[in-house]
Amino acid sequence: MNCAECPDKKCYQGKDCFGLRDEVLKAYQDPETLKMTKIATGLEGNYYMKLTRLQELIRFAKAMGYEHLGIAFCIGFSDEARVLNAILKQRFKVSSVCCKTCGIEKEKLGLDKIIPDRVEAMCNPIAQATVLNRARTQLNIILGLCIGHDIIFTKNSKVPVTTLVVKDRVLAHNPVGALYSRYWRNKISAELEKEDD
Repeated sequence: MNCAECPDKKCYQGKDCFGLRDEVLKAYQDPETLKMTKIATGLEGNYYMKLTRLQELIRFAKAMGYEHLGIAFCIGFSDEARVLNAILKQRFKVSSVCCKTCGIEKEKLGLDKIIPDRVEAMCNPIAQATVLNRARTQLNIILGLCIGHDIIFTKNSKVPVTTLVVKDRVLAHNPVGALYSRYWRNKISAELEKEDD
C-alpha cells in the first residue's frame, strides 16, 4: 500500500485501508495524545487559512498549558531565533540553544569541514537536546536545523518537538518548492536515474 499513489483517498470518507482503526484508537486514549489531538483538530477546524504557523504554534502551546518552550536553532538563523525568542517571551518562559553549542571541533569526530584550513565547530544536536532537557522545557521548536541534525535532535529530546522552519539553503527555506517546480522535479529525477547507471 502506498497512499501517495492512491487516486481516491477514500480514507477521507472513513475507509480503513490498513485495518488499523481499533489499534490506533486505543493509542489515542493516552491522555496527552488525546489532548494534543483535540487541540490540533480544533486549530485546523476553527482557524483554517486564518493563522500563520507561528500563530498556530503559540495557540497550541497555550492550549496545552505549556509554560516553558525550547528553541533549537541553527547559527545561520540567529536573527530569526532572536525574533522568535522575543515574541514567545511575551507569553512563555523560553530557553534557546544554538547548534554550535559546546564548540566541538569537527576533527574530534573525523567530520569534513566546509573550509579545510580553519577551526570549525560541528553542529551538535545532542547537546542542544541535552541543554533543553536539563532546562525542563515542555515543548521544543526546531528553527532551521540541518537535515539529519533535526532527526538527531528529535531523537534525543525528552519532550515533544515541532518544526517551525526547515532549512533549504537553495529554496529560501521552502523545501516544498522542489515539489512545485518542474525544473527541480526534473533535475532531482535525473540525478536519481543517473545514480542507477
